[in-house]
Parts: sequence; structure tokens; C-alpha cells
Amino acid sequence: MHIFLIRHGESLANVGDNYEKRIPDHLVPLTENGKEQARTNGKWLAEYCAQKGIDLSSARIWRSPFLRTRQTCDEFNKYLNIQDIREDITLTEQQFGLFDAVPYEKWQELFPVEFEEYKRQCSNLGKFYARVPMGESPFDVAIRVHQFMGTIYRDYDKHGVDTLFVFTHGTTLRTFLMRWFHYSPEWYQEESNPKNCMIREIDGDVDLGYINV
Repeated sequence: MHIFLIRHGESLANVGDNYEKRIPDHLVPLTENGKEQARTNGKWLAEYCAQKGIDLSSARIWRSPFLRTRQTCDEFNKYLNIQDIREDITLTEQQFGLFDAVPYEKWQELFPVEFEEYKRQCSNLGKFYARVPMGESPFDVAIRVHQFMGTIYRDYDKHGVDTLFVFTHGTTLRTFLMRWFHYSPEWYQEESNPKNCMIREIDGDVDLGYINV
């Protein structure tokens, strides 16, 4: 199975413009720069697939239903021209609960009790397990991502769908890699969040890393 994992382009949240607007996470849009990132990398990816002889005629796109991933997918697909596009809620970003749209440096000031407990859980290599107040931990995201893997395995077994483009979010992308390759929580602890529009290629049981660096 050939899988391309793609993080969304630059969003309003990535540049800090959502701290005052407080747009719900699922409605946070791309910036104009984010759209340009998606167009540039979409063109690059289409050329990359052509050079490698990857047939896109029977490929499938899966994407998070969040606005920024839909927008990123649409820009990429101007060049990929994949007709089969589907969405799955298990591909959404980690839910940040009480801390959503609040800058990190404000967490302790606004929510001192909750922040101290979250910090305690993160200590001693616990970032993977620490649950954001009223939100999720990366562990929680990994569990739902594993549910999505059941869908793609069934599609492969029943319909032979073996080339996938998955448009998702930073935490979700990393937990997908973790579950697919059975990486450890310590691996997650050390793995940096990918930059916007980074593309990670998986070819069967081989992690080819980020290919557009």
C-alpha cells in the first residue's frame, strides 16, 4: 500500500491570528500563504508521482473534515486530479479543550490549576499520555487513528485501493505513523511536528520520511 500523509497548509491559528478571533478549530481557514503553500506542494507532488510512475487514476483521497484540511486538499487536487475524495472524522486534529485558541504562554495565567496538572502529566516523558483539560491526549488520537486504519485495510481487501493521499493535522499525522509502524511512545516524544504542507511517504512497510524537505 502506498500512502502519502499531508499536513494542512498555514492556517490563521498557526500565525496567531486566531487568539483574538477564537474561531472554532474546525472552522479555522488557511491564510493566503497557506493556500500558496498547498498549490506549490500540490504541483510538486503531482510531478513526483509522475516521475515515480504512480498511477493516480485509481487513487483515493481521505481528508479531515476541518476547513483547513479541505482547503489544502482542494489546492493539491488541482494538480493531482483525483476523483475519489472521502472524509473521516477520525482524521481531525487533537482536541485542545480548555486551551483551544489560547496561546501557550497564557495557559498557566488563565487556568493555573488545570495547567499545573497538565504539566505534571507531561513530565517524565509523559507528553504522549497527557490529556489536555476537556480535550484529548496524543494517546487518544492514536486510538481513533487506528480505527481509521481498519477502513483503509477493508478498502484494500475488498476493492484493491492501494494508493492513498491523507490530508490531516500534525498530531494525527504523527500518531498515524506511530500506529502503522508500531513506533513507541518515546518515538512520539522525540518526533517534531511537521511543518505546514509537509508530505510523508509510506511504501508498504517502509517509512520513506518527509519527501518535500
